[in-house]
Amino acid sequence: MDLGLAGKVALVAASSKGLGKASAMGFAREGCDVVVSSRTADTVADTAQEIRGLTDARVLEVVADMGNPDDIARLVRETVEHFGGLDIVVANAGGPPPGGIYDFDDQAYQDALNTNTLGTIRLIREALPHLEARGGGSVVTITSAGVKQPIDNLLLSNIARPGVVGFVRSLATELGPKNIRVNNVGPGATRTDRIRQTMERAVERALAEGKTRDDAEREMARGVPLGRIGEPEEFANVVVFLASPAASYVTGTTVVVDGGRTRQIM
Repeated sequence: MDLGLAGKVALVAASSKGLGKASAMGFAREGCDVVVSSRTADTVADTAQEIRGLTDARVLEVVADMGNPDDIARLVRETVEHFGGLDIVVANAGGPPPGGIYDFDDQAYQDALNTNTLGTIRLIREALPHLEARGGGSVVTITSAGVKQPIDNLLLSNIARPGVVGFVRSLATELGPKNIRVNNVGPGATRTDRIRQTMERAVERALAEGKTRDDAEREMARGVPLGRIGEPEEFANVVVFLASPAASYVTGTTVVVDGGRTRQIM
């Protein structure tokens, strides 16, 4: 299926690894010009080079922190200066640390909201004039399955992410007449670096108990109807589709990519 993305300019924030990287790679494989960003120069440069080596895409790397308003403004500005415009924005940022009510002070809450809620708002706000200049465009935010069903021990994420969903649902109404679509994608357990670290700890415990690595993986996937942890590429496929003209009548929605683990009708 041709998604109609060839020649589009796609900016993917926080894309040096994990779900952001997989999404950037997905856009590149569909023929987009891609902008990748990260707080660390070496990692974003390595990611850009990897994408260039595996695709024919033109790739721009920008060092930017989603918690820094000046960085976000510069990220959008350099994108437009380099590629001459902007068609697709994927708002993403590293997740807040795990923990519960007794684990965080006020600053931790402020940091989570600044990066994961306000960072998304700032990026979209900076990008909108450029999407309008193109006659329309698409925005996708990477949130969490926790926006549908809060996840235990992820209090900060459970607070910061739903604000993005409310923001996007409001924007869908406001921006629809301008031919700008906005959607959220919420990952469940996916084989990112964070999950791999958790998996290795689970494997160590399983081996100490006389179990196997497969036993540990099955335990990690308990409650997932598909019976396994997701792959980043599976998540990225949904992001790329929602951003594409193939999803031209989809806006204001939240799609959870979690193998069916979230047990909600809406």
